[in-house]
This record gives sequence, structure tokens and C-alpha cells, in this order.
Amino acid sequence: MRRFVVVFLLLSVLPSWGLGQEVRKAPPLVLKDLRGRTLRLTDYKGKVVLINFWATWCPPCRAEIPDLVKWQRQYRVRGLQVIGVTYPPETVGEVRQFVRRLRVNYPVALGTKETKALFFQGETLPVTVIIDRQGNVRDLIEGILLPEEFEQKIKPLLR
Repeated sequence: MRRFVVVFLLLSVLPSWGLGQEVRKAPPLVLKDLRGRTLRLTDYKGKVVLINFWATWCPPCRAEIPDLVKWQRQYRVRGLQVIGVTYPPETVGEVRQFVRRLRVNYPVALGTKETKALFFQGETLPVTVIIDRQGNVRDLIEGILLPEEFEQKIKPLLR
């Protein structure tokens, strides 16, 4: 019984040490931004990247964008780079108008279901993928990225 308790306690703390998470390289990602320019994930090597999958028709997505804009402004100099990737169905015109209205200050690219599937198989939106400075996927957050999660999961990577 004592051995079982020790093993159970050890296994319950391993994830908090980061030993229970599988680290994997981010897949190659090449998309077109709203101006038709090529956006490559590799262009942001050495930065902490948040890839945020969202849609203009998604209320939770729209609710989290002001925080993403704020964090991009506050932490850009510390190496943060937010990249928005729209989820279909979206038109370039709809997205441009939306991005202008919310004064989005980070690159936005047009995505596909296949783009999102490179990182996440579910249907949830928004989804934010956290990539560290070495290009490893560190975490994936389903739903709105809350300020507490930003403090716990992203800010430590910006040091």
C-alpha cells in the first residue's frame, strides 16, 4: 500500500515538473496573410509564438482578441509573436474589415481545416498553440486564452 501511495504521488507531480508532457517540434506552416504575402512559422524562430485559430463568426474568438492585441503590444519586445489564423468559411474581405475594426496588431493568415488539423483535431474554437523559442509546441489551449493561463503558461517562456 505504501509503495502505491508513493508512486501515485510521484505520478501526480510529474506533469507539473514538465516531465509528463511530450515535446514535439511545430510542424512547418506556410500560409498567405491578408495582403497575399507568404507567412512562414520559421520566420519567427527565436520568438515565443501563439498561433491562435479563430473565426469572425465565433463569439468566444471575438471576445479574446482584445487580450491578444494587448499582449502583443506589451510583450513584443520580450519576444512574443501572436499569429492569427482564420478558420473557414471566411472571405478575405470579411477578415480584413474585422481586423481593421478591432485594430489587430499581429499578422493574420487565412487558414483551412487542414491547417488547424496540423495542431489539433477537435472542432473547438478558439484554439491557441504555444510554441517556444526553439520551435517546440509547449501547450495547446482550447477555448479562450484566459489572463491566468497567459501568466502561467506563456509569460515564463518570455524570460
